[in-house]
Amino acid sequence: MSTQETATVPSQADKAELFRALHEGPEPLLLPNPWDAGSAKLLASLGFAALATTSSGFAATLGRLDGSVTREEALGHAAQVASATSLPVSADLENAFADEPDGVAETIRMAVQAGLAGCSVEDFTGQPGSPIYDIGLATDRVAAAAAAAQAGLVRLVVTARAENYLHGLPDLADTITRLQAYQEAGADVLYAPGLTSLDEVRQVVREVDLPVNVLAMRGGPPVSELASAGVRRVSVGGAFAFAALGALVEAARELREQGTYGYLERAAVGRSAVGAAFGG
Repeated sequence: MSTQETATVPSQADKAELFRALHEGPEPLLLPNPWDAGSAKLLASLGFAALATTSSGFAATLGRLDGSVTREEALGHAAQVASATSLPVSADLENAFADEPDGVAETIRMAVQAGLAGCSVEDFTGQPGSPIYDIGLATDRVAAAAAAAQAGLVRLVVTARAENYLHGLPDLADTITRLQAYQEAGADVLYAPGLTSLDEVRQVVREVDLPVNVLAMRGGPPVSELASAGVRRVSVGGAFAFAALGALVEAARELREQGTYGYLERAAVGRSAVGAAFGG
């Protein structure tokens, strides 16, 4: 890399500050979720301003289900994605791979070392019988994450996630109470994945003072309506990864069951995009 090229690469601290500023733009930040370095490069070439990892998409690359990746694997993957592009990258760190605040803080310190601009922390315990942390512990966990994220020269953007709706507990009042507590604990962005009602989204936005992220879901409002509701960020979770896997399944079934090659038309689109993104 030449000296001129090196000078144009933003520092990690610059990326974190840019990521924070992108939540205050005129339109919601569209935050796609790559699942490896190649998909990160491809999405960057398509004009997105920032990226975020996906725990479920990454797990699928390892032949596993979501929730089965270790902290070391997740952070190694996040570092690989972050180094693949000059864009700010936030990491899906599930519940920070720890129950207690001290463990959460350690995960966030490791996230800083991974070169990230941000990360998310869930209040999902991973335990089917008791899926959501007590609000007191959950709030302490967010506070520990925020303190660790702000302790050095790189100030990671911490997204605090209230997971009720993804785990069979569609309680809007409790979700809002949690998001308000996480706001007071020092989070930078608030996120309640699973909301599909525009009225509920509007209520969440009204009841908090921080940028709100919404997960794009089947049956949910389009970006234009989310923008009118005051949503500041829209992410896709593992959807892009599974869309790619769905295309693989369709192509494989066509070859195996029909013996035809219709998938080559879609493959040509992908090959062209890869050529432009990777080779110039």
